[in-house]
Amino acid sequence: MKRSAGILLHPTSLPGGDLGSSARNFVRWAAAAGFSWWQVLPLGPPGPGRSPYSAQSSFALSPRLISLEDLADDGMLDPDVLRGAGGVLDKGKEELLREAFARFQRKAGPVEWGRLEEFRRRHLSWIEGWILYAALKEEQGGASWQDWPEELRLRDPAALEKARERLARELEFQLFCQETAFRQWMRLREEASSVGLHFFGDLPIFVAGDSADVWAHPEFFRLDEEGRPRVVAGVPPDYFSPTGQLWGNPLYDWERLAEDGFRWWIDRLKHSLELTPLLRIDHFRGFAACWEIPADAETAEQGSWTPGSGRALFDAFRAAAELSDGEELPFVAEDLGIITEDVVRLRDELGLPGMAILQFGFSTNPRSSFIPYSHRQRQVVYTGTHDNNTVCGWFEEETDEDQRRLFLDYGACEEKAPHWCMIRMALASVAELAVVPVQDFLGLGFESRMNIPGQAEGNWEFRLKEHMLSLELAHKIRNLIEVFGRV
Repeated sequence: MKRSAGILLHPTSLPGGDLGSSARNFVRWAAAAGFSWWQVLPLGPPGPGRSPYSAQSSFALSPRLISLEDLADDGMLDPDVLRGAGGVLDKGKEELLREAFARFQRKAGPVEWGRLEEFRRRHLSWIEGWILYAALKEEQGGASWQDWPEELRLRDPAALEKARERLARELEFQLFCQETAFRQWMRLREEASSVGLHFFGDLPIFVAGDSADVWAHPEFFRLDEEGRPRVVAGVPPDYFSPTGQLWGNPLYDWERLAEDGFRWWIDRLKHSLELTPLLRIDHFRGFAACWEIPADAETAEQGSWTPGSGRALFDAFRAAAELSDGEELPFVAEDLGIITEDVVRLRDELGLPGMAILQFGFSTNPRSSFIPYSHRQRQVVYTGTHDNNTVCGWFEEETDEDQRRLFLDYGACEEKAPHWCMIRMALASVAELAVVPVQDFLGLGFESRMNIPGQAEGNWEFRLKEHMLSLELAHKIRNLIEVFGRV
């Protein structure tokens, strides 16, 4: 990584909530502001509460990201149908996607069908598992695969073959959605790259229990005979939660994955890097050791540490990707929380940048390693992430008198504009990459935060309005990026 600046914004937070015109407008605005990176959250089909971190697949893209406007431009929807339907999500959007697929079936010629089959061929490692899972989930009324009839839950070959015959049209629809989403994403990525803006993705270490990943490959997870987790993931008590976080994700059977040469993980990493050339690996410490919690536990307090893959997975990826010894791995380690020497050693042996969160940097007793004078060059500095309050919300609601005084004195800040003060600290940091959520550039408060860890509902709903990103703001940001040598 070179010294540079990025902006954090998930595509669902764009005015259109998808990969269409508002995403292209944002690309142009971000390029004008001098950013090199657009960081996004995981792009898969979101799970309960619309969380991108409990996606139903770590390979598939969310159909919610598909631009209906672009489908209309491609002749797959009647533009009149879209009037008054801007920003439709979930079932409303699904109905229009099904209408677009019906038109595709009527109008598509050999070229269009060939494109669909070529997409299927290039993604054989995961696409068949995903489209069958998605079709069965639709047939089962949205129920978790762990509650499907036994022959489907346990993947009886005869039952699956009958399902493929019975759901043939639904399988084609799910394939159509994936090919459309990937084509729109790659079109946006190419447009961004042409103006010097690159995508920075996010890869959760764990996958959701109710996902095509676990249903299609139960052998790689620690499940019982009925396909239910024996143990689940989380973190012990920390600064986000006094009882820890009980995530509920099934844990990997690392020995079985190693026996298979980490093939599933290597496919996942390669696939993710096709979408975004740089990846933040969420909960990186889980590769050193993860917090193992009995599946029937009520809180994350009842857990213990168990070893992860260590560097073996990354060595296998380096070999599979044919990277030279001196070539950097395209990953950033999310090394927050309880970080022990084995985690630091693994991160540094792999040469990965870690993270620093400025909102955590102004504790007074003891001083935090995230205070700017403690930053390292091989690091990504954030004002806050999707799990944090906005800077203005943090300053107003989460700081005590000592923290406020240290923050104001350290940055020679004005109380009326704490967000610009912290943005300047991030950009001035020695860390190679500085990333700021869009909410902080806009000076928004608590009501605009993206996620509250441990809260099941009401998250992931922040949405920009068209007028918020002005050319004047872009010029102000670009001036700061230039001042601090990040262009």
